[in-house]
Amino acid sequence: MKEISRAKYFVGVILVLTGAVLFAGKAVLVKYNYIHYHVDTVSLLALRMLFSAPFYLIILFFQQKKEEQVKLTARQWFWMFAIGLVGYYLASLFDFCGLNYITASVERLILFIYPTIVVVVSAIFLKKPIHKIQYVALVITYLGVALAFIPDLKLGLQKDLVIGSFLIFLSAFTYALFLVGSGEMIQKVGALRFTCYSMLISTGMVIIHYLASVGKGLLAYEAGAYWLSLSMAVFSTVIPSFMISEGIKRIGSGNASIIGSIGPVATIIMANTFLEEQISAWQLTGTFVVLFGVLMISWKGKK
Repeated sequence: MKEISRAKYFVGVILVLTGAVLFAGKAVLVKYNYIHYHVDTVSLLALRMLFSAPFYLIILFFQQKKEEQVKLTARQWFWMFAIGLVGYYLASLFDFCGLNYITASVERLILFIYPTIVVVVSAIFLKKPIHKIQYVALVITYLGVALAFIPDLKLGLQKDLVIGSFLIFLSAFTYALFLVGSGEMIQKVGALRFTCYSMLISTGMVIIHYLASVGKGLLAYEAGAYWLSLSMAVFSTVIPSFMISEGIKRIGSGNASIIGSIGPVATIIMANTFLEEQISAWQLTGTFVVLFGVLMISWKGKK
């Protein structure tokens, strides 16, 4: 049993790690769309959700045919709506808005304060103890992230850095709340159903937001904008969302948030490749430090 438990844990680590890297590509795709196709924030968010919604509907349909559907209580539906709105609507909206003002690399730096928020909120409201290994892993991974982004912090040339940073902080905070809530709800309704429900709820809210604020022009962009949006929907939304949900189920939200700190490193590499954001020796050093922290929590961490 111990062997099986360890195997399941490592599968969870791989799922979270891969999902985090795929999610990290989202910021690069958003910035690329802003720069080359001039898609506005709400329209781009609407395209992302519209392209991803059919996948969730299909998966939900087959999942419910495969398994006998467990009826949710009114209280569970309330929390499902709340988590969906906070996690995939508000967190995404703040993130997309913030990327109008700062680079993809700086966005990841600020966004990845969410592990501390997850651990603290879980300790306060869910009475989950903070283990020594989590303290150590947090210190190591944050040290790596800090080293990786020293060049960006020194430049001080980011457009409206304060506004952008605040918006990304709000994204990190709401995403942390989503992770804490999802850790409990996934156990009740299952990873697949939870992910489908929360994403579809968020899609509905995004469409309402789009109709209320923009309302037209969603089909007026160049073809490249739609291909990028489709790629974002499939590879930076649908696939990683299931990976992260299943990973949280296996290893817990606290460990998942720490392992997910590989995201900034992936963003640095992709931003350098596709957006020509400069990479330095500090960033390379930070990359290795973050990887060490991730490997440590993967080897020693417990659910």
